[in-house]
Amino acid sequence: MSTESSEQVLDYPLRAPAPLEPPEEWAKLRQGCPVAHVRLPSGDQAVLLTRYADVRQVLADPRFTRQLGQEGAAKLSEDGGSVFETEEAASLTEGHERWRRLLHKSFTAKRVSAMQPRIEAMADSLIDDMVRQGAPADLVSGLAFPLPVWVICELLGIPDIDRDKLAFWSNAMLNMTQFTREQMQQAQAEFAEYMTAHIAAKRAAPGEDLLSELVAAVDDGHPLTERELMMIGQGILVAGHETTSNTIAKMMAMLLSERSRWEQLVADPSLVRTAVEEALRFDANAGFGLPRFITEEIEVSGHKLPGGTTVVCNMAAANRDEQAYERADTMDLTRSPNPHLTFGVGPHSCVGQALARTELQTTLNVLLRRLPTLELAVPTEQLARREGLLIGGLERVPVRW
Repeated sequence: MSTESSEQVLDYPLRAPAPLEPPEEWAKLRQGCPVAHVRLPSGDQAVLLTRYADVRQVLADPRFTRQLGQEGAAKLSEDGGSVFETEEAASLTEGHERWRRLLHKSFTAKRVSAMQPRIEAMADSLIDDMVRQGAPADLVSGLAFPLPVWVICELLGIPDIDRDKLAFWSNAMLNMTQFTREQMQQAQAEFAEYMTAHIAAKRAAPGEDLLSELVAAVDDGHPLTERELMMIGQGILVAGHETTSNTIAKMMAMLLSERSRWEQLVADPSLVRTAVEEALRFDANAGFGLPRFITEEIEVSGHKLPGGTTVVCNMAAANRDEQAYERADTMDLTRSPNPHLTFGVGPHSCVGQALARTELQTTLNVLLRRLPTLELAVPTEQLARREGLLIGGLERVPVRW
């Protein structure tokens, strides 16, 4: 590998100068060091990709997966045990395509479309509660967190969950530096007990829900195993609510941080769809990125990466690539087309992206209709990033209207 990519080892994740701003290193790396060596919180080393074309190349390659439980893969966290690193994650790698096929059949446009009116009604109800309690309110605890939790519970056909418990489980499973190994193991055990009970209940009395469908599903003549059902349930419940919750909060912070953006949407709500896509692209606080374990040598940007390399694909940095977007550092609510990489690309792209888009668009539409005078209740620089997790978010988004 050339010296330009090996002279310095950066500590990763890179730190940002402000809550909604990207790390300054992104642009420098894209221009001068697109294949960079980084040191992870575990102390292990990996390679960081920040260019759009490079990230897309690796994510689209079906040979490489996000499962880091394989021998030789870099550990992400100090104690290991995140959702990417468990033994269960490694054991499911071979069956990945099988259960993805089943999920694609379940996450149909028809099912997502049928949920939209109920999502809208729930958003209205949560905003009713916020208005009743009065301003200032926290958009995270009042709307961005409870709405996706309700959606996922509705989708799976499980009762509304203890939200504090779910927050602990999901944060621990997405841990880098916030939790101990004992806490992560506790979260895994509690979640397994919870999901095992619901799987048994669906076997005994199936309903019209996704979990019942998966319990009964057969692919290539074989039903899903209990372990597969557990991991799929974990993926949907944890990733399905956590990423969407964080994105709702960050999207609203971005739109309200510059008044002209919010006023543009109030004046023309038809821009909601493109505004959501631009918020997904422009997000500078998306988190760790997607890790990939390279099992055979490949070439990226003229650099040969040997088999056994752990590669971190930073989609947020790639989404700011000037070679892929005009005015890449400008948030343009009318931008179209917008082929951002936020949901991944290729065979391992996000199965639930249609549902996530529906939640984001519906939430934004309801807020524009109900609270057109919405504004941040604190200066943007006082917004606090969530730290120590694989995904990026904001602790609170105080607002008034």
